[in-house]
Amino acid sequence: MFKTLSFAHGALFIPRVPLSVRMSSIAVEKKRILADKVAVITGSTQGIGFAIAQRLAQDGAHVVVSSRKQHNVDRAVVTLKEEGLSVSGIVCHAGKAEDRDRLVTMVAEQYGGVDFVVCAAGVNPLVGSTLGASEQVWDKILDVNVKSPALLLGQLLPHMEKRGECSVILVSSITGYMPYPKFGPYNISKTALLGLTKTLAVELAPKGIRVNCLVPGIIKTNFGNVAVRFWAWFFDLSPVPLLSRIGQPEDCVGIVSFLCSPDSSYITGQNIVVAGFSLKM
Repeated sequence: MFKTLSFAHGALFIPRVPLSVRMSSIAVEKKRILADKVAVITGSTQGIGFAIAQRLAQDGAHVVVSSRKQHNVDRAVVTLKEEGLSVSGIVCHAGKAEDRDRLVTMVAEQYGGVDFVVCAAGVNPLVGSTLGASEQVWDKILDVNVKSPALLLGQLLPHMEKRGECSVILVSSITGYMPYPKFGPYNISKTALLGLTKTLAVELAPKGIRVNCLVPGIIKTNFGNVAVRFWAWFFDLSPVPLLSRIGQPEDCVGIVSFLCSPDSSYITGQNIVVAGFSLKM
């Protein structure tokens, strides 16, 4: 009897296709998990933004890259197209209304809508004290880092609603939790993004739009080179020992891909730290 049951049990679970073939098929399917979706990414011609654009395109999305300078946009588009990826680009200074208008018009005309928005554009023109910052510095930092994501999303909202399930990822910084003294207004702008994420998640949930926030630690990019110099200070302040390396842009892309995928359909309003340690440990 037991032999019969054992045989029957084994017969039920003998795979018709070799495991290696099935695993390969799963990998291919996963790699194209964002096929036919449209992703708009600001500040995406270098650093974290570019790495995110590359990953989402590799996952099958049609990606729109943008930044302030035409030659940076051209270089990013060429690089990604050389990989056989679906990408287009446009100059967009996130803090300028006319540039945001052109970006929204281009997306509507070329793609008819948008599924994912990643707001990675950011500036920090000051290394100095918070109270010593001029009004011009305050305006520039808050315009680009805080106001522009909200204003751009407001313009893109009608084009997202028609697509159904959509995902927004704002990009903050670990300085939003652990402010560095010389980054005053920048720290504050990145803390504001944490609150913007929570607020938009509540407001947009009824529309089927999820909003989460990537919170990178010290990442080796052109923008992050200044922060890299403060590694020792950051290490001393961290609540638990850090992983023994500085982060790379590629360390940030997997979580963004996940947040755009159906696998994260029940996740919204989260500020997710990618910094080599946990603030809650």
